[in-house]
Amino acid sequence: MAMATVLFTQNIITCIWDFDKTLIPGYMQSPLFRRYGIDEARFWKETNSLAEHYKERGYHVSGESIYLNHLLSYVHNGPLNGLNNKILQESGKEIEFYEGIPQFFQTLRELVQSKPEYRKHDIRLEHYIVSTGLAEMIRGSCIGEEVDGIWGCEFIENPLPPGFLDQKELQIDGDREISQIGTMIDNTTKTRALFEINKGTNKNPVIDVNADIKPEDRRIPFQNMIYIADGPSDIPSFSVVKRNGGMTYAVYKPDSTEEFEQNDRLLQVGRIHAYGQARYTPESNTSMWLQMHVRHICDRIVSDREAAVSKKVSKPPRHLDDKKRTPKAPEIAPPKQDSFL
Repeated sequence: MAMATVLFTQNIITCIWDFDKTLIPGYMQSPLFRRYGIDEARFWKETNSLAEHYKERGYHVSGESIYLNHLLSYVHNGPLNGLNNKILQESGKEIEFYEGIPQFFQTLRELVQSKPEYRKHDIRLEHYIVSTGLAEMIRGSCIGEEVDGIWGCEFIENPLPPGFLDQKELQIDGDREISQIGTMIDNTTKTRALFEINKGTNKNPVIDVNADIKPEDRRIPFQNMIYIADGPSDIPSFSVVKRNGGMTYAVYKPDSTEEFEQNDRLLQVGRIHAYGQARYTPESNTSMWLQMHVRHICDRIVSDREAAVSKKVSKPPRHLDDKKRTPKAPEIAPPKQDSFL
């Protein structure tokens, strides 16, 4: 008889983070633009108007990802001449994070090892970044080595030419620069990354993200997930995680009344469970809320796993106590004697 098995033990908790305006105050491209002396405000103004201008020309483009094409236009037309993935990584080192990052990532990892029962069940925590920004810049930043995976937009240098399958040797251009989009992540396709994490596709490529996998066979169930992001653009991801039993948390820039009100609206319409300032120091509400819910997930994992053991393991047979098993014979009273007095 074949032994029944499950694919994963489901003892992993994951925090899934947006990047821009969640872990950092602004946009990650800022140090890149400073490096090349580019007016950042103008770049984004141009980017935000591209969809309308292309529409007038009869083109339909994605407003969320068109900035990638505009970056390539800057490369091809001079302002970002020579930009390659190495420079993106180097620029990532200059990204400034919100207070408490990256130390807070390690704080959460240590939390799931803080109790004997957590260690007994080998509970672990993984961090993932899912961003519409540039993956190479995230890898180059101080958070790059603190995370277990990064989903972001990526560029190709030296694209393969037509007929490359028939060539034995391909010439590599030493003066390489980015010239094509390799991976594009927008706010809708972020949800695909969530299911890849859920099913374990990112750890086992044999598992297709579109495969029909039973909930008990998925690597990280949604109820073990916490999704942290900054606002309305993350509604698709908030909805997927919350609908499937995970926790959702929104952050806002500490001095921004507009972002505060924006997050409060998300709470009122049921998109998120809570929100707080983008501060990750020990005394902040955000830090305390995230730690509290990581502990809650740990406690539930322990409870569920121990209940499963109790259900599947029967009690062993034991000897019966003869004294308790054999009933004591009732005492018989002597017959009463009639009195003839």
